Amino acid sequence: MPPDRPERETVLHSWTVQSAWDAPTVIGGAGARFFTADGRSILDFSSQSECCNLGHQHPAVVRAIRDQADRLCYVANKWGAEPRARLAELLLEKSGFEGGRVFFTLGGADANEHAVKFARQAIGHPRGIVISRDRSYHGASYVAMAFSGDARTHAQVDPAHFAVVHALPPYAYRSPFGASSDDECGWRAAAHVGDLIGQIGRDECAAVLMEPNAGTNGIVAPDSYWPALRQAATAAGLYLIADEVMSGFGRCGEWFAWQRYGEAGRPDLMTLAKGLTGAHLPLGAVVLSAAVAAKLEHQMLDAGLTYCGHPLSCAAGVAAVEAYESEGLIERSRRLGGEMFAALCALKERHAVIGDVRGGHGLFAVVEFVADRKSRAPLAPWPQVPALLTSIVRDGLAAGVSFAVRGNLLLLAPPLVIGQQDLADALALLDQLLAKHTRRVP
Repeated sequence: MPPDRPERETVLHSWTVQSAWDAPTVIGGAGARFFTADGRSILDFSSQSECCNLGHQHPAVVRAIRDQADRLCYVANKWGAEPRARLAELLLEKSGFEGGRVFFTLGGADANEHAVKFARQAIGHPRGIVISRDRSYHGASYVAMAFSGDARTHAQVDPAHFAVVHALPPYAYRSPFGASSDDECGWRAAAHVGDLIGQIGRDECAAVLMEPNAGTNGIVAPDSYWPALRQAATAAGLYLIADEVMSGFGRCGEWFAWQRYGEAGRPDLMTLAKGLTGAHLPLGAVVLSAAVAAKLEHQMLDAGLTYCGHPLSCAAGVAAVEAYESEGLIERSRRLGGEMFAALCALKERHAVIGDVRGGHGLFAVVEFVADRKSRAPLAPWPQVPALLTSIVRDGLAAGVSFAVRGNLLLLAPPLVIGQQDLADALALLDQLLAKHTRRVP
């Protein structure tokens, strides 16, 4: 039954000015497309905030939810639940965290909060300082906002109040270290974390919380960064927490982004959400190594919320993980991501307004726009969205493709199930829109 009043009059919408909210109503979806109440079929080129890795209404996941609902909808997590146990097994298997444990949460923000809580408890410093990063995002709860080095949250939360210190980011295109190469920027950013720990005092610190591949803030770290960060955390005797909320489940061409580096990149804990169920139901997780789990084995774990490890969500997670594997979607993301990256680099050669293209490991890429390539002057001060990108989003939607932007960045993250022709058509549309709204490189 449709509502009596428009949603704009009854709902507070996140990350928007309420008076400016004006979005179509989505009534369905299939694969890489969603359908609106006014009869349109829209190609989802952002996977609904990098969530719908499996596309919309994946049949196997929907079926698993129905089947689980017929058997058992809910039991408190002090009791066992078969889908919870099975999903934990699968996550430990895909991550190679043999002998580890999994703690289930409601989403990414509380997964990050719980990961830090566990790291502090395991290291024996319940209020130990956490090193995170400027230009990062770890969630919108108050503690997660403190972890985040996000311009949108600085006015609301004092990181120091939550024992959080922000490091400079591995932003190679605008290196805060004056690095002459991407690799140098990565090494220096990791060394900077080590220097911070030394300045604070390693005995005062508990953990390093970082994204192996950032999402909303558009920084794709150089390949040199994550293994060097792993070394810096190990040298200081601190736990490394990998926030894989956005980057996990094939988004960056591996089950988890840190796996690109093999054992040299293995974290002590990692956090998951979004692709964990393909966004069919809310669910997050903290995966702990055997060493961290052993530290907690005989301690009271004062953690958890009512719906943590909800059986319906865990059943969806099991079906999602099985679908990623049976349909070869991790490998498919790696292959199509390479094709998408090559096409974006070609666009850069044709459009002077593109300053940098980042990504290429899977179906995630960032296009950074500039007013001038030589000076790298942004189109608009961060995090304002320039008029060009507002126009591209508007005209793209009118043409049946939903693009996502943040500041001067275009974030491309289509579902891993996207058809090759749909991918090519969306990139061709982007080319056309850039030609329409800017001048081409001679």
